[in-house]
Amino acid sequence: MEKYKLFVVEDDNVIAQQMKNHLERWGYEVACAQDFRNVMAEFALVQPQLVLLDIGLPFYNGYYWCTQIRQVSQVPIIFVSSAGDNMNIVMAVNMGGDDFVAKPFEPEVLSAKVQALLRRAYAFRVQTNVMEYKGIILDLTDASMMVKGQKLELTKNEFRILQLLFEHPGQPVSRESIMKRLWDNDCFVDDNTLTVNMTRLRKKLETAGAGELIHTRKGMGYMV
Repeated sequence: MEKYKLFVVEDDNVIAQQMKNHLERWGYEVACAQDFRNVMAEFALVQPQLVLLDIGLPFYNGYYWCTQIRQVSQVPIIFVSSAGDNMNIVMAVNMGGDDFVAKPFEPEVLSAKVQALLRRAYAFRVQTNVMEYKGIILDLTDASMMVKGQKLELTKNEFRILQLLFEHPGQPVSRESIMKRLWDNDCFVDDNTLTVNMTRLRKKLETAGAGELIHTRKGMGYMV
């Protein structure tokens, strides 16, 4: 069996650990959410092939996180909740969920549903295609960015700048390296062009409340 990565978003530590232990015995790699204020940051780090999501969570409920995930990924989502009435099941599906398991449940039923959904979903390969740094998510599929739940559209050059910086977190990237990334057959990028693009990008980030994301290292370049 391929070792799929699963992401469990469950507030009850006992239940989360039981799910993790059982699914790991089936050969899955399982990560459990720790920061319920910023589930998307952990989702981006784990890069799971399937999400197990409770409805009743601290700060934001499972429906909210389902819609956030759906903005960047079509990864399969199974809701696992004690709120198993028809209204919640219908809402879970309408929000983008693929299946629903009502608590209390038999572990074997859960693993069977996980296996079946993975088999259906990955007859073709689905990639999440996101990068994350300190809770800020860069979506590689549509060149957009998620900052504090707000989706920002990026220009081609803004996206290329951020992608390069995200590839080297905590490390300065030279202006020359950035200009090489920006240059293509249709657009020659010089030092002034880079300055203009960086200024526009920083203003866009500042408006979204992420003005401190990009730092200048004098004589070295830029870094996140």
